[in-house]
Amino acid sequence: MTRFDTSILQPDPAHRRPILAVLDAALDAVDPFAAVQNVLQRQDDVLTVTDPSGHPVTSALTYDLRRYRRIFVVAAGKAAAPMSSAVEALLHDRISSGLAVTKYDHGQPADPSAPPSLIRVVEASHPLPDEAGVLAGKEMLALVEQANADDLVIALLSGGGSALLVAPAAESAGSTGQTYPALTLADLQTMTDALLACGATINEMNCLRKHASAVKGGQLARAAAPATLLTLALSDVIGSPLDVIASGPTVPDESTWADAWAIVEKYALAPALSDAVRNRLQAGLAGDIPDTPKPHDPVFTNSKTLVVADNRTAANAAVAKAAELGYNTTLLSTYVEGEAAEVAKVLVGLGREVQDSGQPVPVPACLILGGETTVSLGDNPGQGGRNQELALAAAISLQHHPGLTVVSLATDGTDGPTNSAGGIADSGTIARGERAGLAAADHLRRHDAYPYLRAAADLLRTGPTQTNVNDLLFVFVHKV
Repeated sequence: MTRFDTSILQPDPAHRRPILAVLDAALDAVDPFAAVQNVLQRQDDVLTVTDPSGHPVTSALTYDLRRYRRIFVVAAGKAAAPMSSAVEALLHDRISSGLAVTKYDHGQPADPSAPPSLIRVVEASHPLPDEAGVLAGKEMLALVEQANADDLVIALLSGGGSALLVAPAAESAGSTGQTYPALTLADLQTMTDALLACGATINEMNCLRKHASAVKGGQLARAAAPATLLTLALSDVIGSPLDVIASGPTVPDESTWADAWAIVEKYALAPALSDAVRNRLQAGLAGDIPDTPKPHDPVFTNSKTLVVADNRTAANAAVAKAAELGYNTTLLSTYVEGEAAEVAKVLVGLGREVQDSGQPVPVPACLILGGETTVSLGDNPGQGGRNQELALAAAISLQHHPGLTVVSLATDGTDGPTNSAGGIADSGTIARGERAGLAAADHLRRHDAYPYLRAAADLLRTGPTQTNVNDLLFVFVHKV
């Protein structure tokens, strides 16, 4: 049984059925509930936290639950609901209160017949923040501010947390005596729109988000101090830098006001930002407003953070499944970045190399990569996302190369503002689209991949996966 819409099998069932099995294995490996329970073990009143397999081993963390008067659980991201359920399954008798914020349609309980949760789940908008996210951010700050030195706060973070956990920066009194007004939801929406349109990386987006927020960039940890703080993160960021996952609300912020303003200048964003955001960034750059908490800040004295699963976790599972199915397989990188259409050309080139030379592995082959591409949108873009754009661009290059299939998958099940998780492209994709009267080059130019791939029966659709560990890219090479 696959989690994918099986209409994707229609063009080539013999080759596509094993491809879906590989994709399913990758997603199974980063199931948020299982990932949390993999690192948490409870024996009576002792909670032990261990590193997941595949990550560097450190000394296990132990928490004597008898030391804590109260336990608070807070979660943010597309995997917030299942991660919260995993913690509640272990600590249901000890949790005092909790709040999880996730994307719309991602908050359904795994078991609808289960008793009401101690951790309230609310839904908000992604990627553009909305009022529900603002209310959740303020409520979460108020919840952790109750915590004292004899309390434990468990924070669960996953991809999408940056947009979902929203608390606009409060009014700030500058050291020069000037007062900078509180930011509004509209300010953040305008800033997010500009960042999405310019092709900024997730690291760059989160740098600006942190410096326009009251909760991101270590500020949730500051609100929770002096409580003991344990953060478990499901990483959607290349390399899993802790201060970038969900904009790092519980860890020291490595970015500065200078970094934030450099991004504004790099993409010429100043005219697109509101006066309030622009003035705040410039005030911080001038040293008139304090920066976010840095590594030696005492608010992190009792704080520990662990990544429970990431892009490499999913990619390694895909490697194992592909090998089981008879493919010669290798994981090339989990650090792929760049414009989706350009990365597509590289993937096709890798597949042709396998066909011509048997390098880096012979046919039948499965090359696996991970990361996150970008798309620089022009005016009035069409419908799609970076993974669909990559698939369409690959399809154009694959027209005369039978035996090659390129797959681009958003592990969260949502590629851009669509119901698609990405796309599959092979030598027949363009012909199938043309039979429907569509011109591939025109759709690619207008960033309108969704209708083309839909007509070609090449859309990957899963519905919300409730996980998020970046994107996975595949090059399958079959004998012709």
